[in-house]
Amino acid sequence: MTIASVVEGEGELSALPILLRRLTHEAGVWDANILKPYRVGRGRLIKQGGLEASVDALADRVPADGSGGVLIVLDADDDCPAALGPSLLERATAARPDRRTAVVLAQREFEAWFIAAAPTLGGCRGMPHGLEVPTDCETSRDCKGWLTHHRVDGRPYKPVVDQASLAEIFDIAMARGNSPSFDKFCRDVHYLMTGKRGA
Repeated sequence: MTIASVVEGEGELSALPILLRRLTHEAGVWDANILKPYRVGRGRLIKQGGLEASVDALADRVPADGSGGVLIVLDADDDCPAALGPSLLERATAARPDRRTAVVLAQREFEAWFIAAAPTLGGCRGMPHGLEVPTDCETSRDCKGWLTHHRVDGRPYKPVVDQASLAEIFDIAMARGNSPSFDKFCRDVHYLMTGKRGA
């Protein structure tokens, strides 16, 4: 099984493969080929032709006769995931209908998924024990700032430095329960692995 991915942030280059390996291992798949993500700026991806070119290039790296596919992960920022996500998926699928594709927009930011499991971050990258999940974990406009504010080591949160470590330790089940966009991410990865929707 091969999963190729497109991300917009530099931190996701190392964090997303860790998260994908956690999910494939959780599903009992130990030999998945998780390719290094392909980083593309958001503006280029949203622009007509940009997403299609990225999907087309990555699809060739996913064997046609195996499981897996192409995964696009973006921050929703101020866009509505329920509106932008389906339109991007339609474009991605049209670009390479011969490969499974999935598009996930993290509600606001990728880091919102960590905050959705805040109690499990303690002891990692300066995060204290005893954190609670904020009620606005999927609507906050500054998840990176939230992480910086709650650190007890006096250092700012930096995606390139901290994101991969948090991706290794946050509780997936808790995040799924508190973050609909992360739950969709997990369901879409399951679809890429199995070809079945709804897990």
